[in-house]
Amino acid sequence: MTDHSDSDREEFQHDPLGHAQVRAGMTVGDLVEEYGRAGIGAAAVHEAVDVTAEMLADEDCTVFLSLAGAMVPTGMRRVVSDLVRDGHVDALVTTGANLTHDAIEAVGGKHHHGRTGAPERTEREHDERLRDEEVDRIYNVYLPQEHFALFESHLREEVFPPLEEEGSVSIARFCAELGRANAEVNDREGVAEDAGVAAAAFDCDVPVYCPAIQDSVLGLQAWMYSQTSPFSLDALRDMSPLTDLAYEADRAGCLLVGGGVPKNFTLQTMLVTPGAYDYAVQITMDGAATGGLSGATLDEARSWGKLEKDARNVTVLGDATVYLPLLVAGARERMEDAA
Repeated sequence: MTDHSDSDREEFQHDPLGHAQVRAGMTVGDLVEEYGRAGIGAAAVHEAVDVTAEMLADEDCTVFLSLAGAMVPTGMRRVVSDLVRDGHVDALVTTGANLTHDAIEAVGGKHHHGRTGAPERTEREHDERLRDEEVDRIYNVYLPQEHFALFESHLREEVFPPLEEEGSVSIARFCAELGRANAEVNDREGVAEDAGVAAAAFDCDVPVYCPAIQDSVLGLQAWMYSQTSPFSLDALRDMSPLTDLAYEADRAGCLLVGGGVPKNFTLQTMLVTPGAYDYAVQITMDGAATGGLSGATLDEARSWGKLEKDARNVTVLGDATVYLPLLVAGARERMEDAA
């Protein structure tokens, strides 16, 4: 066997793994530090917390948060709204579905614990029973359909009328009005749940972009209302302010939760600016081998000029309902310790 000294090796560095230790009373930050001793996914989580903390603590960094998947209906709503309210987000890119479920909770609706099937019946029979009971299922979360009627009334009574006078508006303008109405009704009706993501963005003057809004109940309702009023949405009107935000950033970072349209919309912004992202963290369950954007690595994004060559980036493979709170809690603890 050839005897190599470390000086002969370009790739290998003497950095032996340790073994993570867990104990009662550990903080999230303690656990993340133990992850740093290990490999595979644990090492990725440790690095992702490090990059996220550096990105959020960088006062000269403009942070874009991309939020795809069923994050609001599955209980991640407060994690996101707290990030916005604490000044860690400069722009939010999300789906119409997340905004729909956010508004439902803001005005008094609730999502409920459910199940993916029942022991005594097949999954099809289980969903047929839910259909008869007028309950919609999102994996193991239930939502009674009457909450969509509440949502429709909210839009028609509180959101659309002020916009009707403006005629054609940007989607960001529509999202701002949705946030204003969510906050107002939430306060007026004394709803136990907080006003949520869109309301936090409105209160903090954070723009919300929803590039595939038609692909949601929110978009369907907007289209239906537009059939009998001057109200309409102009998707291209969002492009200039979003691009300007990226163009004017001293440094830029993105936290990509899930893939789909929000991820690409967030990344492609850098294609028309001189710079690129200096920090990037993504959480995804999709693989890269299909060639789809949702699973594409951030190193691949570097080839397009969406990330700087020396950008700090890391991908965490797994369920965002597990990893987003972990990354945020770990980053918050690290930032607090450094303060």
